[in-house]
Amino acid sequence: WQGKRVWLVGASSGIGAAVARELERQGARLAVSGRQIDKLRGLNIQTALLLPCDATDTASLADARQRLLAAWGGVDLVIYLAGDYVPMRADNFDLAFAEKIVAVNFNGAMRLAATVLPDLPVGGGIAFVASVAGYRGLPKALAYGPGKAALIHFAECLHIDLAPKGIGVWLINPGFVSTQLTARNDFTMPALQTPEQAAIATVDGFKTGNFEIHYPKRFTRFMKFMALLPYRWYFPLLRRVTGD
Repeated sequence: WQGKRVWLVGASSGIGAAVARELERQGARLAVSGRQIDKLRGLNIQTALLLPCDATDTASLADARQRLLAAWGGVDLVIYLAGDYVPMRADNFDLAFAEKIVAVNFNGAMRLAATVLPDLPVGGGIAFVASVAGYRGLPKALAYGPGKAALIHFAECLHIDLAPKGIGVWLINPGFVSTQLTARNDFTMPALQTPEQAAIATVDGFKTGNFEIHYPKRFTRFMKFMALLPYRWYFPLLRRVTGD
């Protein structure tokens, strides 16, 4: 990571902030984005390029890109870490909230990709933080899960197109991580990790060369197994495991 130019979009809190600090520790040159400049300053990364922007706004992203290119002349890796979450089920489905969540979790990722695709170098690339919640339908994920599932699919398609050109695409699927968003859950979260643990797993995951970075393995492998089951087995087993 020494000297690598990395732009983190959604770096002001949670996994994004922890990844920023871990990459700084390993010698990367950082540009960090979030909606609030005060939170970016609060990262206390003295050498970071602060690029406040709204990930759901194409004009805002374009302006941040121009400022980044003016400062650096290019970028090696772009990581989309922005996300939102509200527990939601059919009996409390709120369309306005659902659309807002999908706008951050999926539309923002597409808009960032559209903004930076011309800049991605051979040997570099773009990464997206999705979630194991995108593998299959889950309780209380009526708005969150579909956006993450769409992001997984988008990253897969992008990988198909860019890998032959030598441009990397990475998909990061964490399990439960203790953040302000997951604090909204009213159930026990298995294999819960700290943001710092998630950051180390994320950064180390790039060493493998694999398309997907997922963690913690003891939980994500179980979720992958569940995703392979036919629906007639999946739904009854899910209800037994979750109590729903």
